Amino acid sequence: MASFSPPPPRPDPSAPPFDASGPNPKSNGILISDMPSRSCADFLDLATPPPPPARLPRVMTFPGILSDAFAEETSPVSCGPLSPSPMKERRIIVTNHLPLRASRNVASGRWSFSWDFDALAYQLRSGLPGGAASTSDIIHIGIIRAEIDPADQEEVTQILSNDFRCVPVFLAPELYQRFYHGFCKHYLWPLLHYLLPLSPSVHGGLRFDRRLWIAYLSANKIFANRIMEVLSPDDDFVWAHDYHLLVLPTFLRKRSPRVKLGFFLHSPFPSSEIFRAIPVREELLRALLNADLLGFHTFDYARHFLSCCSRLLGLHYESKRGYIGLEYYGRTVTVKILPVGIDIEQLQAVIASAETKSKVRELQDRFEDKIVLLGVDDIDIFKGISLKFLAVEQLLDEHPSLRGRAVLVQIANPARSQGKDIQEVQEETQSIARRINAKYGSPPGYSPIIMLDGGPLPTCEKVSYYAIAACCIVNPVRDGMNLVPYEYTICRQGSPALGKSPKTSMIVVSEFVGCSPSLSGAIRVNPWNIDAVADAINMAIKRPEEEKHLRHDKHYKYVSSHDVAYWARSFDQDLQRACKDHFTKRCWGIGFGLSFRVVALGRNFRKLSVEHIVPSYAKSSSRLVLLDYDGTMMPDSTVDKTPSKEVIEVLNGLCSDEKNVVFVVSGRGKCSLSRWFDSCLKLGLSAEHGYFTRWSPDSPWESCGLAADLEWKSIVEPVMRHYTEATDGSYIEHKETAQVWHHQEADPDFGSCQAKELLDHLENVLANEPVVVKRGQHIVEVNPQGISKGIGVRNLIAAMSRRGKPPTSFCALGTISPTKICLRRSRAPLREQAASSGDFQCVCVHGWEETEQGEILPRRHGGCDQFAPRPGRSFF
Repeated sequence: MASFSPPPPRPDPSAPPFDASGPNPKSNGILISDMPSRSCADFLDLATPPPPPARLPRVMTFPGILSDAFAEETSPVSCGPLSPSPMKERRIIVTNHLPLRASRNVASGRWSFSWDFDALAYQLRSGLPGGAASTSDIIHIGIIRAEIDPADQEEVTQILSNDFRCVPVFLAPELYQRFYHGFCKHYLWPLLHYLLPLSPSVHGGLRFDRRLWIAYLSANKIFANRIMEVLSPDDDFVWAHDYHLLVLPTFLRKRSPRVKLGFFLHSPFPSSEIFRAIPVREELLRALLNADLLGFHTFDYARHFLSCCSRLLGLHYESKRGYIGLEYYGRTVTVKILPVGIDIEQLQAVIASAETKSKVRELQDRFEDKIVLLGVDDIDIFKGISLKFLAVEQLLDEHPSLRGRAVLVQIANPARSQGKDIQEVQEETQSIARRINAKYGSPPGYSPIIMLDGGPLPTCEKVSYYAIAACCIVNPVRDGMNLVPYEYTICRQGSPALGKSPKTSMIVVSEFVGCSPSLSGAIRVNPWNIDAVADAINMAIKRPEEEKHLRHDKHYKYVSSHDVAYWARSFDQDLQRACKDHFTKRCWGIGFGLSFRVVALGRNFRKLSVEHIVPSYAKSSSRLVLLDYDGTMMPDSTVDKTPSKEVIEVLNGLCSDEKNVVFVVSGRGKCSLSRWFDSCLKLGLSAEHGYFTRWSPDSPWESCGLAADLEWKSIVEPVMRHYTEATDGSYIEHKETAQVWHHQEADPDFGSCQAKELLDHLENVLANEPVVVKRGQHIVEVNPQGISKGIGVRNLIAAMSRRGKPPTSFCALGTISPTKICLRRSRAPLREQAASSGDFQCVCVHGWEETEQGEILPRRHGGCDQFAPRPGRSFF
């Protein structure tokens, strides 16, 4: 069996415990501020990307010095990234806890471990390459469910590495308390389940505490450290799980830009109104977006995540061929929607066991003349156990015939957290159960509610209760997935071990549970409506046997075909698909801390270095400099669009060179541009997407020569006005040759919906008019046909050629994306001079790339404002 090398020595256990109060909080000797970053302050820092790191082979097949062997691959003039290694791909499964059971021999003091077959992290192995029995293809990383003495940690690490291919994460007790029981369980988990911390301690929840947040970051960074000890970034796939590790993707992406990373959230993702209440909301969103594939149980959870990305980060998603993708700095983050399944083979093995068979016979004799209703829930504030008890009380109130016959067996799993809220739930449920049993427990030996809360119930006993229950009631007020209905369905399918084949089942399920959408035959209820839940239970009991069988059959077909292996295999396949282009892109890291992200550009993309730009600029005899305005010289978020004095000074500096022809190319009207730039004596202006051109403040405005029939404005005006009145925050911009409807200040979702509707409306009413209706970023614009920035720039180049000064150097800064039309249509004079002088340049802060056919195309990616130049910054 393969084994890992021993990890680095552990920190001194006598070191001070975790302390987040100081400026540099530590955890196990790790500083949060020590995170390495390849952040870049501006565009020039990205001009010369670092060469891709050479891969050291695991087996050396030649003598010599490594630097010599890899000199060619690490050369700055390398044509592209290295090809992927042919090494075998492994899956690294990262969970908060390892899927292991730990026990210690009291006499010898030695630890022993075994697989926890009920843990999802173990069950999903069956759907990954190599299967559950794999000894080399799957590695688990997580915390051990036992407190290991620091002196034993090295030995335990070696045992787990050799025998289980597991890498333990050790957290100091105080750090673990703050990380897990503090931030995770008493802040993040309640909030993800729609519970806002309105008071210092409401239902056991906590308000945001920065010390707990720092502990959360520290723990996630320690997880990342352990992953990097075993990770081969070019070969391995990392699959992280659940809300305990939300910021892990940022730590991994920072260290390995091409890491193949998937993340699955097993809890609900709340609506944007709830998630926006988190003070570190953007940090969490950006961390998740550093993954390649994000998984959610239901469309609702994914929709809420996408809505948060839209409202908080301004990102929009697209659906292509059934896949939802978010463009984020040149990377496509795929969103997958698939509920997890259960391990059917393991469950059937338990059903077929002699112990289960014996227990089933015992329970059948015990409840021979009873209607058994079953509930299986953890003890926490969201499972709705007390509401379930009240519904049973209502059922017995309204249907006296069920008294003495209907029995609710409530299996209460141990709580996963600590605190006053757990005690309150236990006391409340026990109090309600005692009151109902005292009220309706008149027949000898009859109790309408049987509470099994004495500790963890063996799996065979749970299966036995599943097998005899006529109805399963799952009514949490909020739950991520909940696999109880799936397990109940498989157990009711029948087995020779049970002595009979029920093959009938009824499920009453809360509509706020992740499994609800997949259970088409279940009776869905609002758990807060006690009367409705009582009616649903009565309906489930009294349905004809044939209907019960049909409902059961629908559930069994779905559950049996969507087991945990199917879920894991589907996620793994999509993760491979999401990462297939990793080696075809060049990557740059930008941002600090949790704002770190990777900009991914095509392998043909070329960033021009300062050393290349400056000499070319110096020897060019005629230069054309094109500058976009909004989003380039002026940030989009600025309310006052008037250029600053610094911007005017830089423009005048550029214009003072006789070899320069500088133009601001904008979609804005000529009146605004004239007012803003009258102090720039030699600056040219191209207004309304090139329809109007002015070479200097002293020269008149010239039109592009197209006859403009503006009668269509009388049709557009009332239509746009109607949508403006119906969309709060929108407005109309009137131009001399165009009409623009803006909705950037409107609600993002409603504004986008209205823009699409307006676009369709205008295209219909203007079908016979000589205009073009187009939709841009937060706008819907109507322009005359034949007008674009590209055509305007082409006219500028033609005019310069007629004056005897054709441009030998060309520079475009900003979002002048239609310039590609100019470059393709006017390529001849530029290409001839470029071939002879080598002066042809094209620089764009949004990124440009040259194709093999010689076309220079703009590169688009989300959040490209990070590449916009600071006002007044010159790149020459």
